[in-house]
Amino acid sequence: MPIVVDIDVMLARRKMPVGVLAERVGITPANLAVLKNGRAKAVRFSTLEALCEVLDCQVGDLLRWEPEEGGASDPGH
Repeated sequence: MPIVVDIDVMLARRKMPVGVLAERVGITPANLAVLKNGRAKAVRFSTLEALCEVLDCQVGDLLRWEPEEGGASDPGH
């Protein structure tokens, strides 16, 4: 998937355990794991807002786009 989730990077920078982040954001540790491991199909803006508030960062610090191998010019797309 071309969207990369960098929550682990921000957790390391803030020296914050995953459980603490989940509690402060108001989501379960299991749901946070799905999000941070890139398995989520969607994320609510309210969750992004809470993550940014707790981690004192911007959405771009948590999510970034990387083109897939072959890119959009690949005839298979």
